[in-house]
Order: sequence, then C-alpha cells, then structure tokens
Amino acid sequence: MQDQENQELSQQANGADAATAAAANEAAQASAGQAGVPPAAEASSVQSDLEAQLSATEAKLAEMHDAFMRAKADAENIRRRAQEDVTKAHKFAIESFAEAMVPVRDSLEMALKVETQTVEAMREGVEMTLKQLSAAFEKNRLLEVMPAAGEKLDPNKHQAVAVVPSEQEANTVVTVLQKGYTIADRLLRPAIVTAAAPK
Repeated sequence: MQDQENQELSQQANGADAATAAAANEAAQASAGQAGVPPAAEASSVQSDLEAQLSATEAKLAEMHDAFMRAKADAENIRRRAQEDVTKAHKFAIESFAEAMVPVRDSLEMALKVETQTVEAMREGVEMTLKQLSAAFEKNRLLEVMPAAGEKLDPNKHQAVAVVPSEQEANTVVTVLQKGYTIADRLLRPAIVTAAAPK
C-alpha cells in the first residue's frame, strides 16, 4: 500500500512538471506569436539588414576614395601649372622692357651708319633716341628720382654724399649729382645729392 501511495505521488509530481513545461512552451509560443516573427526568421532579417548597411557603407567609401583621388590629382596639376607659370615669369620678366629697348638700339645703330654728320643732325638724333628711351622707361614704370633744390632730404630715395654750407634749411637738397630711379614704386637707385649743412 505504501508503494502504491509513492507511485501515485510520483505520478502527480511528473504530471505537475509536465504541466509546468507545457505552460512555459505555450508562453514562449504566445510571445513569438505576438511579435509576429518566429525567432529564427527575426535573426535572419537583422543579418540581412546589417549586410545591406555594410554594402551601402562600402559603396559610399569607394565613392569618397575616388573623389579624394580626383581632388588630389587636380591639386597636383594646379601646383605643377603654378610652378611652370612662376618659372616662365622669372625667365621672361624683362620681355616687355626688352621689346621697348629694341627701337632705341635700332636708332643708335642708324645714327652710327650716317657718314656725314653735322653737330645739329647728331643732336637731333640723340634727342629722338632719348625720347624713345624715356618712353620705354615710362612704359615699364621705371621712373626718375630727381629732387628739386630745397626739397627735404629723404633717406629712402636720396643719398647725400656731402654736406655743404647753404642759405637753405638744414637737411635739404642743394644739388643733384646723379638722378635716381624707382621701378614699380621700389627704389632701384637713390638720387646722389649734396645736402645743406646746419647753420
């Protein structure tokens, strides 16, 4: 009898375990049913989404790499062209000035070819050549520095080689011994002058 009672209790325990397992299985199925996607299908969907994102990112990366390489090539071409332009500018910097000077040389050579020269004809030829030379200087912004007597001495444009007694105010130009020149507002040669001494 005792054995029979033990058997009944054992069967009841097993039945309770089975009922608990069945209830848990039903709950899992119900939650999967609420989600509307079986668990294996959900993992597959997430994986395919990640693969699609990876493919899109790789395509964008390839596009950006291509754009970078094109921009790098363009920058290199621009740098090379700029360097060539600078080289040409250095090489042909005096081209304009040389073009303006050629007629001056032609005039001087023609003057030397004249066999019978009078002083008057020689002077006229020199004046015409000087006009050509002045026009060439002006065209290329090569301007004279020729201070007037009494002008304040400017150490940026004038070089005083002597200080002489004068009725003028001190540190003013008395005489110009040699005119100076500027090219494009830059001093090429200062004017050589004498300056008035302090009284």
